[in-house]
Amino acid sequence: MILRPRRCHIFILFSFFFLSDVVHADSTFECHVQINGTKFDLTSLGGERHINRTRETPPTTRVESLRFDLCKDFTLLEGIGEHDQCPSGTRACLTEINQKPNEADRVIAVIPLAQSSNLNPIYETSLAPKHLSLLLHGANYPSSSSSPQTFNLTISCDPQGISDPIFVDYDGSRLDIEWSAPAGCPFKDEEGKEDKDKPKDDTEKEAVGSGIGWFFLVILLSFAAYLGLGAYYNYSTYGATGFDLVPHRDFWKEVPYMFSDVVSHLCSNVRPRRTSSRGGYISV
Repeated sequence: MILRPRRCHIFILFSFFFLSDVVHADSTFECHVQINGTKFDLTSLGGERHINRTRETPPTTRVESLRFDLCKDFTLLEGIGEHDQCPSGTRACLTEINQKPNEADRVIAVIPLAQSSNLNPIYETSLAPKHLSLLLHGANYPSSSSSPQTFNLTISCDPQGISDPIFVDYDGSRLDIEWSAPAGCPFKDEEGKEDKDKPKDDTEKEAVGSGIGWFFLVILLSFAAYLGLGAYYNYSTYGATGFDLVPHRDFWKEVPYMFSDVVSHLCSNVRPRRTSSRGGYISV
């Protein structure tokens, strides 16, 4: 059909809008995110973090050192010149250092990726897989250029614990970080209580599984009691031994044949019947 490609595109767009949400928030950001009633608490990821990425550029080595704090601006470092670090009011700072054997390290770039003055956070969330993307903005670098700096952090839902953040890429304008933590799992508040999905689902699954297990256990114990009591009755009443101890011995002997008859009957009903096209004539 001619309309099939168009329907496919419509389905893709429909899935995108319903599985992901993008929200432009206010300029302030304090590690609490709310998107269409779904909330994220990122306070557990607060605090200053450091990530280094090293690239060999013979005869030198370039070290990209990232320093960031999601929940607040970090303070200036002592013992380092102001020109060798990002200014006050910075949330994410990238410092590029050039290293050469037998020479002192040289700071060749100090890039404020995210600053409180132009933070303008953008949130994006997805349900497949569950994650939260946070885009924070900084000033242009260099200041005379038209290249605004951004800090993009993708937090994947991982209830097991907080992993180390991973330096993914920096293209000269945007730096990407990937992180796995429980903070990437959404939750909803209902009458002051947090509704966690997974614990409730796990409890229901355990209840169903335990009920089925108890059912089969009762059947097994009943069958064992039936065999034991029947064997004791046959032994005490008739002095039976061996296979004669089995209660209702004749019935159990016939069970395999009964099962075979049932299977053959079902197969004969399922198998299509052949009809003759010769009008009922039989060759002699």
